[in-house]
Amino acid sequence: MNALLKQSAIKAYEKIDVETGVVAANPHKLIIMLLDGAIVSINAAKQAMMSGNIPGKGQLISKALGIIEGGLKASLDEAKGGEIAGNLGALYDYMCRQLIVANMRNLPGKLDEVSGLLNEIRSAWLSINQVERSPSLDEPPVRSAVSYGKV
Repeated sequence: MNALLKQSAIKAYEKIDVETGVVAANPHKLIIMLLDGAIVSINAAKQAMMSGNIPGKGQLISKALGIIEGGLKASLDEAKGGEIAGNLGALYDYMCRQLIVANMRNLPGKLDEVSGLLNEIRSAWLSINQVERSPSLDEPPVRSAVSYGKV
């Protein structure tokens, strides 16, 4: 199999794996997947920035912006999540502004800042998942204070 065909096949399998993961995931897992996608995109954007790949940097930052705005922020439900959801929304807005500044001015430190914030949120979501796990199959899971009911 030639290298181009092999790469194409690998990408197709990766896409199927991601799509299957999304279909099978619960809302909590979907948020983790969105956070992971944004973090990976930002880290790749930093590498592109450092290597002088301006188009790649822009595409990857745009992807991260789309995930944060169209995925994470759009999934917030302020009616159920209240003040915490509102604060997360404001934090996501801040992250988007920082990504735009990083892109315009080639500031890798801004990318590190946003990646760090997303990692902190990810850690919190992972710990919430541990709290929500029911000790018995007969008991309903505990609801978290933050609701992402739209996902």
